[in-house]
Amino acid sequence: MQQPSVLLVEVDAHQRRAAETMLIDHDLSVIAVENGAQMRRQVSRAMPDLVLLEVDLPGQEDGFALTRWLRESNTKVGIIMLTASNDPGSTVRGLDSGADDYVAKPYEPRELLARCKSVLRRSANKSMPPRLERIRMGRHVLDLPGCRLIDPDGGDVALTSAEFDMLKLFAENPNRALSRDWLLETTSHRSRDPFDRAIDLRVTRLRRKIEPMPDKPTVIRTVRGIGYMFVPPAE
Repeated sequence: MQQPSVLLVEVDAHQRRAAETMLIDHDLSVIAVENGAQMRRQVSRAMPDLVLLEVDLPGQEDGFALTRWLRESNTKVGIIMLTASNDPGSTVRGLDSGADDYVAKPYEPRELLARCKSVLRRSANKSMPPRLERIRMGRHVLDLPGCRLIDPDGGDVALTSAEFDMLKLFAENPNRALSRDWLLETTSHRSRDPFDRAIDLRVTRLRRKIEPMPDKPTVIRTVRGIGYMFVPPAE
């Protein structure tokens, strides 16, 4: 059985090593980093099952901002925030940002482990089909095993590999806003600069192929300030 994967984001080197060792000793696969930039790079390679995220991080993004980004990127990943603050308002803010739990430092190792196991169990039970094969996208059907998009008449719609990869991501995250940054990093394995329109252009091409009215999209909708969201048809 594969070990659950944990991404630990902790500034303090001593606490990072201690938490990493404790989690590994309890059969968890752990990658430890020290800031948000390293966290983003690691997530772009592979989304972990659980992120332990320090609130007070150096740089432009604190733990709250990174929690929002993680939750926009993936609905199943478990998120536990770590903080030295005793302010109840911080706890509320963390949970409002999308965190599953909040642990105050200094913490008992056994408590942190118990919280990790609890969040991992809840994440595993979040509604997501265990195996997606055919997903309706408007009047079209995305055939994942066959790597093809089928039109209403049963014919194949020509797709590039990048277009198929993006449709697959949408299919795996229905009714969830996906950020442009995450879509680009996941499908192209590179970061997006402020003037990069690759994702917008790709979505425009996909809309021409699957939307009944591309100028009034109902399948891949724009989420202002974030990116795009796939909306499955009502049954």
